[in-house]
Amino acid sequence: MTFTETAARVETITACTMDCPDTCSLLVSKSPDGKVRIRGNPDHPFTRGFICRKGMRFHRRLSSPNRVTHPLRRTGSTWEPVSWDQALDLCAAAIQEHRWEPSSILHFHGEGAKGVLKQLGKLFFASLGASRAKGSLCDAAGYIACVQDFGSRLNHDVEDILNAARIVNWGKDFSRSSVHTAALVQQARGRGARVLTISPGGDGNAGYSDRFIRIRPGTDRHLAAGVLRLLMERSSVNAEALSRIVGWSSFRELILSRSAAHWSSVCDADARDLEEILSWYLASEPTATFLGAGLQRYSRGGENVRYINALAMLTGHIGRPGGGVYFHLHSLGNFNLDWTRPSPSLPRRSLLMPTIGRDLLGASDPPVRMIWVNGSNVVNQAPASTETARAFDALGFKVVVDAFMTDTAERADLFLPCTLMLEQEDIVGSYLHDHVHHAARALDPPGEARPDHWIFSEIGRRLDPPVLLPEPEECFKWSLKTPFLDITPDELRARKSVRALRPAVAYAGMRFDHPDGKYRLPGAFHDEPPPSPEYPLRLLTLLRRDYLHSQIPQEEQSMPPVVQVAPDCAALRDLRLDGTALMVSPLGCMEVRVEVQEGLHPETVIYRRGDWWKLGGGVNRIIAARLTDVGRGAAYHDQYVRLENP
Repeated sequence: MTFTETAARVETITACTMDCPDTCSLLVSKSPDGKVRIRGNPDHPFTRGFICRKGMRFHRRLSSPNRVTHPLRRTGSTWEPVSWDQALDLCAAAIQEHRWEPSSILHFHGEGAKGVLKQLGKLFFASLGASRAKGSLCDAAGYIACVQDFGSRLNHDVEDILNAARIVNWGKDFSRSSVHTAALVQQARGRGARVLTISPGGDGNAGYSDRFIRIRPGTDRHLAAGVLRLLMERSSVNAEALSRIVGWSSFRELILSRSAAHWSSVCDADARDLEEILSWYLASEPTATFLGAGLQRYSRGGENVRYINALAMLTGHIGRPGGGVYFHLHSLGNFNLDWTRPSPSLPRRSLLMPTIGRDLLGASDPPVRMIWVNGSNVVNQAPASTETARAFDALGFKVVVDAFMTDTAERADLFLPCTLMLEQEDIVGSYLHDHVHHAARALDPPGEARPDHWIFSEIGRRLDPPVLLPEPEECFKWSLKTPFLDITPDELRARKSVRALRPAVAYAGMRFDHPDGKYRLPGAFHDEPPPSPEYPLRLLTLLRRDYLHSQIPQEEQSMPPVVQVAPDCAALRDLRLDGTALMVSPLGCMEVRVEVQEGLHPETVIYRRGDWWKLGGGVNRIIAARLTDVGRGAAYHDQYVRLENP
């Protein structure tokens, strides 16, 4: 451990491992009376001494009175404490029983915590040939859309945003999603850059924007197509871009098949909106583009991303300083992960995360008989929670590794308490920047909480034949052996972080990562259907400012949940706001409180996601399980609802 001591307070330099793009360098201290303080490292070139409220408040999660710190076994409808030896023996016996039909075991790995050692569970179950959960509950549609266009998943160095003269933000919530991106945007504005935000509203971007265009949810691709129509009408397509693309003829024909007015009418935008967006992209100075994760959480989310990418490409803003398109990088992209794949690899069955309940119920030859969940509150977080819960209840043996009795853990047969961020050593990357951090253990874990890698290693030794996993130090060494890093684990411990060797400008000179070096334009377009009269409001489940996903301390959840609608939302004509209301979808209903928020599109309902079903929240129980067009992601935002009084 590296630390400094001041006035009897020990301060450790470590790193955030939450599922957050910023991956901050942290200073963590604990005073003799037990008070924990978490702050940003002022000496880190990206963190620069400040962090988000989620990070500053994380000590509340660590010390929550509802944290579970010893193994539990279900006995009927109650839980009884068991020793670690008993718990590990139970796990090993269940795995041994099903090992000769390994597809009957399902491993569900979530991103509740980032880091190299979190991949050991994948290696463990891959070595068995167990079934796995694939797809994504987060960003897969946008990720695959970018790969289809560019041939890979790269961004400019995020600090290159300071070279932008204009920034077009398609729905990223700068006030909640990344405090350091927000700070860079404000710094760029201080240098003269202007920011245009395009979204259905409710994103907290008023203080980060110079202009705002409100659109109907899910129609970003229509708006981009309308701007592209004007671009083509005026023969203003960038000449260099034309020489670096594939699919131009069919794409041009598709865009010109409808008028600009037709394209924009679907979005509830007008001719002035199209002209303004076009002027931002036709400026001679560089224009940078941000893609919010929300716009790719529709059934045509990949198309939304691809048409925005095409607009940035055909106006010449890809591959130049101050330009580019920013989405999520691969958080492990700077590491070597070959060691996580056993050799020879065994054939494995995949079930999809967004449809996990349906897939579990439909699995046969063999059916899933055992599930292991770590890093995820899947019953709460995946769509169609009721179906997922029913599927869980039907399984023979369920193991959940967590620190809290979540909606998923409630349905387990065995609960294994894990350490959390700051209580375990790891190495972590980012999906925003290229700094790699040593995440030192800064605090002692409570009770009998154990790291995931210890749990897997101990179970592996109990199997016959055993599954022997590498030691953490070996995992660190192998992970750091990449073309982008030149450092050993000990050197990283000493330096705390290192910047990977990546170019500052992605796709410089418009050279892309497809085999021919060219960009790919989309070849199809699908219209956004209107809502049904029975369910006229589009439900957008957006992130919170203080907590990440469902990592909300139970004692800090207030029920019933609050939803927000526009002042001109048609539902308000028949809705009383002095009590509770019901939010209804074809899957069921839930009790909510309704508030009015300025700036929202009138067809929109906003719900801040992550609260727990067992407490009265859990919005995914009324959201159907649908897949995005690419990436096998969850199309959460395809759900329509209505609001009514009980």
